[in-house]
Amino acid sequence: MPRFPLSERWYRWSAEHVAGIDRAIAAPLVLLGVAASVGVGWVDVVIALGLTVPLAWRRIRPVAAAAVVALSSVAYLIVTTDQTNLLMPGICVPIALYALAAYGPRWASGWGLAAAIVGVTVAGVRYFGGEQSTWQAHAFLIAFLIVYIVAVWAFGDLRRVRNQEFEGLAERARLLELERAQEAELAALGERTRIAREMHDIVAHSLTVVIAQADGGRYGAKADPQAAIAALETIAETGRQALADMRALLSVLREDTPRETRSTPQVSDIEQLVEDLRAGGLLVDLHAEGEARDLSPGAGLTAYRIVQESLTNVLKHAGPAARVVVTERWTERGLLLSIVDDGRGAAGALVPATGGGQGVLGMRERAELHGGTLHAGPVVGGGYRVRAELPYERRM
Repeated sequence: MPRFPLSERWYRWSAEHVAGIDRAIAAPLVLLGVAASVGVGWVDVVIALGLTVPLAWRRIRPVAAAAVVALSSVAYLIVTTDQTNLLMPGICVPIALYALAAYGPRWASGWGLAAAIVGVTVAGVRYFGGEQSTWQAHAFLIAFLIVYIVAVWAFGDLRRVRNQEFEGLAERARLLELERAQEAELAALGERTRIAREMHDIVAHSLTVVIAQADGGRYGAKADPQAAIAALETIAETGRQALADMRALLSVLREDTPRETRSTPQVSDIEQLVEDLRAGGLLVDLHAEGEARDLSPGAGLTAYRIVQESLTNVLKHAGPAARVVVTERWTERGLLLSIVDDGRGAAGALVPATGGGQGVLGMRERAELHGGTLHAGPVVGGGYRVRAELPYERRM
């Protein structure tokens, strides 16, 4: 349990027991007022109750409590002529005015101040305007009473301002906590989306290569056993690479394990990717134009995944006899990637190239995430083209 300072613990406790504290303060005042009025008459007892009982709900219902105290004070001015019995109004009126200024609405606070000023002025004229006092002393006493009432109201209004500041800080803290929770939820959603996208790229590419190599090895095992052995080696290497990528990807889900980033592919790994697919039988050529420059790690991974997904789609849709040209063009604005196949394979005649798959959508989302663009679609006369542009990393 956290330990709070004594003042803060008192503030928390008093905020939860407002009614009880007000009743505990009002109870002795009620007894004092009734005791002082019992010998005078039942009207004075009723007025004393009207001055003291409303103080029990002065913070819960400040306007109602102040209104009852004000009416009781007016009745007191009308009924009572003895200036020696001014103790109860002198105590109860400032308490009610303070509570009205601190916990009531601003309009009620202003009217309460005006009524209190009029009341103390009338009381000063009525009870302290005898022949034994000079008009200067009388005016000074009335001015003192007005200043006293204004000071009480000012302290109450200051408390109201502080209460509003506390409420504003509490609301701000609540909104910040809500915003933090929303940001955490969005971050988790973004991480799940990233993991799903990476999972799709890894699994789709690896399984496509494995299936293609397995089919090729099965058909060519009798005629060329060495080709079947090479296909099995490619399958094993692809499986190991996919397993390493999966371990690196899923390491982000383990809180007790640091994230593995050493196996995250970049633009420099595209050449090895092309070599692996070429060794697996895909007719693919790689051309690099311009001087290579730095890309951000995310943009570099995106470039690799775009080429990987495009070549995977060639294996699945363009057919075994399709030829692919991968071009890396380093321009002044960024890296321009172009993956074009001729689409003349056997599967290419049966499966038309379309841009509505999840793979193309994922590539486009990747590129836009890093400020780039991606366009994919069929080529007139046969084939399919993927064109992506990724900007360079900005240096501050």
